[in-house]
Amino acid sequence: MVDGGRRQRRAFIGSFTAAGGPGILTADVDPHSGALTVVSGTDRLPDPSYLALSPDGDTLYAVSETTEGAVAAYGVGGDKPEPLGRPVPVGGDGPTHLGLYDGHLLTANYGSGTVSAVPVRADGTLARSASGVLRHTGSGPHAQRQQGPHAHQVQSDPSGRWAVSVDLGTDSVRVCTLVNGVPAVHRETALRPGSGPRHLAFHPDGTRAYVVNELAPTVTVCHWDAAEGALRPLTEVPVLPAAPAGDAHPSGIVVSPDGRFVWTATRGEDVLSVFAVEPDGLRLTATVPCGGHWPRDITESRGFLYAANERSGDVTWFTLDPTTGIPRPTGSLAVPAASCVTFTR
Repeated sequence: MVDGGRRQRRAFIGSFTAAGGPGILTADVDPHSGALTVVSGTDRLPDPSYLALSPDGDTLYAVSETTEGAVAAYGVGGDKPEPLGRPVPVGGDGPTHLGLYDGHLLTANYGSGTVSAVPVRADGTLARSASGVLRHTGSGPHAQRQQGPHAHQVQSDPSGRWAVSVDLGTDSVRVCTLVNGVPAVHRETALRPGSGPRHLAFHPDGTRAYVVNELAPTVTVCHWDAAEGALRPLTEVPVLPAAPAGDAHPSGIVVSPDGRFVWTATRGEDVLSVFAVEPDGLRLTATVPCGGHWPRDITESRGFLYAANERSGDVTWFTLDPTTGIPRPTGSLAVPAASCVTFTR
């Protein structure tokens, strides 16, 4: 679809089909209000909980967060995602995140504590199976959540030289490369025991990274050295102004494109936290309600912040104050078991 001579900007929303979600939804994005309007959807892939787009925006990749573990590719040039071949097994249990790196689609497999690499062909389609699987090892002090490794996120660093894998179960971040298509650890960085790191976001300057911790509601501020592939923890800051009254499990983390702000989402407390970026760390400046229940992930897009609220079954969006970074509630869209939102450029 074309808008004003240009391609209509789109959003893609993932959800848990096992909990009543619609699968993958395609939505138009209003450039002025940030509003999402559903165009189409597909429920052919079970539990497409996390999505990622190719750099040209023509191919959408999705995990299938099941015990069998798979990824799928879709052509998204039209109004409806069109499968590009069959889902591909990743050789891991419960993939929760995926990212493109060095000609491969990498998945972080929470259940098996592994990272898989699936080759991506020149046309964006996927090879029939993973070319290699890296098995994390280790554990942490949390009796229920850290009996073994639980890879939760994997992505390329801003330089494109490294892949970074965040593991909740081992309280660590692994910096990796691919060796003959197989993920290999270059360096592992230990974070505070029991913190339960979930997701990492890089600062636009390429020298800082922020790790949101699920088991201790904090963010670990790190220095990132792309030349050496080295992550160094500097300090840890809380995501809430006071001790939580009940459940408080941080999920998503986003850095503003200009590098001035960091936002996090915390489930249970159901808030979005706003941080001012400072030379030596982060300063918590505000928390606001997320507009729903159990925000699983957040995304920033062109001056708006979007929260996928899993248990209330909606995606809410907020206008971001350019001076303070504070989100102002602007609208919502009903999406049962919503898990993530990603946008074309």
